[in-house]
Amino acid sequence: MRILFICLGNICRSPTAEGVLRTLAAREAPELALEVDSAGTAAYHVGEPPDPRARQAAPAAATTSRRCARASCNPPTSSAST
Repeated sequence: MRILFICLGNICRSPTAEGVLRTLAAREAPELALEVDSAGTAAYHVGEPPDPRARQAAPAAATTSRRCARASCNPPTSSAST
């Protein structure tokens, strides 16, 4: 199953959601085959890490994505569904 979280800049909401789902899935359903990613609708934060405020506000049991922001107009695979 592929899940793509999308928000405006891909530095706050979507990387936080990605990190939360990755953490919960690993803990609660490690056998579940998931491909989790996040992207932004705007490209003005491409290449930036998650916002420090998002990392600070992330739930204690989960973390934000560690990768850099990207725009959704460049999906990781052509078969990703949103």
